[in-house]
Amino acid sequence: MEKLLQMKDALQLCIDRHKDELHSLSLDIWSRPELAGNETHAHDRLVSFFSQDQTWRVESHYKIPTAFRASWGTVGGGEGQQPGLNVGFLCEYDALPGIGHACGHNLIAEVGAAAALGLKAALENQTELPEPVKITVLGTPAEENIGGKIQLIKAGAFADIDLVFMAHPAQQDASFLPCVTIDEVSVKYHGKASHASAYPWEGVNALDAAVLAYNNLSALRQQLKPEWRLHGIIKHGGEKPNIIPAYTELEFYLRTPRVKDLCDLKAKAEACFRAAAVATGCQVEIIYPTDCYDSILPNATLANLYENNGKALGIQFPEQPANFSGSTDFGNVSFIVPGIHPFFYICTDAFNHTEEYTEAAGAEKAQLFTLRTAKALAMTAVDVVCCPVLLRQVREDFRLAKLKQE
Repeated sequence: MEKLLQMKDALQLCIDRHKDELHSLSLDIWSRPELAGNETHAHDRLVSFFSQDQTWRVESHYKIPTAFRASWGTVGGGEGQQPGLNVGFLCEYDALPGIGHACGHNLIAEVGAAAALGLKAALENQTELPEPVKITVLGTPAEENIGGKIQLIKAGAFADIDLVFMAHPAQQDASFLPCVTIDEVSVKYHGKASHASAYPWEGVNALDAAVLAYNNLSALRQQLKPEWRLHGIIKHGGEKPNIIPAYTELEFYLRTPRVKDLCDLKAKAEACFRAAAVATGCQVEIIYPTDCYDSILPNATLANLYENNGKALGIQFPEQPANFSGSTDFGNVSFIVPGIHPFFYICTDAFNHTEEYTEAAGAEKAQLFTLRTAKALAMTAVDVVCCPVLLRQVREDFRLAKLKQE
């Protein structure tokens, strides 16, 4: 127990020692927001941050153009042993169009970097650990749109990682919130252009199809389960009022708690899209341009450890909301690697994806809460690394949570 406390003290001191550098990193990313897949400055800034310490092995442009990987270790576990436990921390850093870092991904990058530095400080002088330990930081771009973590999964970036940690800014602290599955659908209607006043009967109105589809989905909501969500926009509605639109496009997001529920919702939505095509005489294309984001698998052992460590640092965990309809590609990671994705307060009551939240994510007062969260994540990793029983419990929680999803 004394050794564990010493390790946790060491990591807290390390994070405090680097707080100015970490704040500078976060603020630099916040001040130059970049959209999903185009995070070149954030990528370069994080690569530079880890490269300044030559004990980190840094790979830029890792698997996909704006991802990176930084690795440290192996330590402990006895001479000659192969790496036994690879602990991963994830950094996000993409922004939102028009409103910048309104989801606080600059703070996610800071938490991941700070927690990794903290765990390194706790481990670097340890020679007696239950098994050898390695630390890996993955820069995971494009969460808001493309699903960068899913691309990295497919490329094998998580194949050698045993545990994964990250944290996301929100309105309160929570060790777990039940994020939902999401799929994006693009719907394109093809009609026939004609003069809207002189001879409208010659046209086939693709805008009518789009409007009917939108209204069909609005009517469908009355029959949906309370936790199901669908929402969208008309991306293209025509060219000029005196031309019957030959082409229109809608974009919708479909969300449910579980993947099998999402299949049912997709079938209902597609019926609405096709009905609008039949009613107007248009042709319809229904396209799913990105991979589905899974819900996050809970891990009770990691959540309890995180709460205990957080409380020791002064974090308060209010009662969790019954429903939470956010989505993240971390859900897909949670199905292949045991992990935790807590949420943390940043000293604002503003909601994510608002201009007010953008301002809060770059504010000085967010730093206390951000670094405190990083400490709690690193302390949780220390608990698992140092106790084989806890590691077995984490893996068993992971196995059982996957079974419940089948």
